[in-house]
Amino acid sequence: MSEATERTRTIADGVVVITGAAHGIGAAYARRLVDDGAAVVVADLDGEGAEKLAGELRESGGRALAFRADVSSEDDVQAMAAAAVAEFGTITGLVNNAAVFSVVPMSRAPFDEITLDEWDLMMRVNVRGPWQVSKAVIPAMRQAGYGKIVNISSGTALKGSASRIHYVTSKAAILGFTKVLAREVGGDGIRVNCVAPGSTLSEESPDESTIAYRNTQVQGRAIQRVMMPQDVVGAVRFMLGPESDFVTGQTLVVDGGSHMH
Repeated sequence: MSEATERTRTIADGVVVITGAAHGIGAAYARRLVDDGAAVVVADLDGEGAEKLAGELRESGGRALAFRADVSSEDDVQAMAAAAVAEFGTITGLVNNAAVFSVVPMSRAPFDEITLDEWDLMMRVNVRGPWQVSKAVIPAMRQAGYGKIVNISSGTALKGSASRIHYVTSKAAILGFTKVLAREVGGDGIRVNCVAPGSTLSEESPDESTIAYRNTQVQGRAIQRVMMPQDVVGAVRFMLGPESDFVTGQTLVVDGGSHMH
């Protein structure tokens, strides 16, 4: 693809696969991208939730496809990519958002109390998942000569957070995954970047203890308020849009100034 052609691309030209998109921050990404004119694939382990959101987006005039997918299943993600291409003709963007965290809950316990099964589940979803989904969508991006992949890490990978060693380890892996993949596919016109959000009130019906915990994260921030899903949407949109066409292999921290680099 020529440099001139790249400059003419807009978000509205895009077809973006978003994993873990039925709820929380993933749903916020999907709504914003559809508002900008992009087509989105709402991929989620919760197939009913994915269809509900995609239906709402279509009713509002957007282009959206729901697909039930377990990102740890190679068959699921290959079928998802094929369905996206069949529906929209191509794939130009991917947000690797699905993770074990809240909708699929994790234990918060000392490192020596985490079970082997939960450790393996965390790595299977949070690390193997982005790798498998990337493998599934990159052939369409290579054919188009253009693509944007946005991996979602976490601010916890930068500071370490006690009582969740498996989650933090998985999100730290995404930082290295982003850099290596960016180097391997840059020659194909594909950019790979990462966004690392801080503690976000992403739960759809948070209880009092969840709200109280999110409030404890405010004091360490330069911008002292609770972070909401809308606060990270702009960073992901930037990484998917043409303004970031010469940015790859980078991690953008969005946490109100808890971590400064």
